[in-house]
Amino acid sequence: MISLSALAPAILVAAVIVFLASSVIHMAPLWHKNDFPKMPREEEVLQALRPFAIPPGDYFLPRPGGREEMKSPEFKDKLAKGPVAVMTVLPNGMFHMTRNLVQWFVFLLVVSFFVAYITSHALERGAPYLKVFQIAGATAFVGYSLALCELSIWYRRSWNLTVKAAFDGLIYGVLTAGAFGWLWPR
Repeated sequence: MISLSALAPAILVAAVIVFLASSVIHMAPLWHKNDFPKMPREEEVLQALRPFAIPPGDYFLPRPGGREEMKSPEFKDKLAKGPVAVMTVLPNGMFHMTRNLVQWFVFLLVVSFFVAYITSHALERGAPYLKVFQIAGATAFVGYSLALCELSIWYRRSWNLTVKAAFDGLIYGVLTAGAFGWLWPR
């Protein structure tokens, strides 16, 4: 087994490469350009919601207080009338990316750490590049992509968004695999 400290360069390089690639993917007008279309009658919706001063958070509406309420005719009527929504409210004001980018980079390090952990237990020192690429790439893809399906399954997030994000995860997985294959201890 290879120590995780021996894989520290691969962990860091993979995270940096994926960070740069994800920046290009999300800043260039590629496949994410139209991920979130403008809401119909946006200004009216905003004006209607403003007086409520909804605090930042995740909401599901209408939301029953318990199983009994969910069975009630009044709640069923709310569902029938709609809208039924899963909504994330962000803080008001300009969107500052620093916090998000730092958290994203930490996440990349965590995924790379688990890639190193799994790969170090599966392969020996001097393993062939393609074998390292295979194990590291599959592990990274799982870390970057599979949990995204949950949002489409349970919260009706567009499958189109999930498939595009999984494609991003495939790219990140390939880049991570390349870094690990390149820097694998010989």
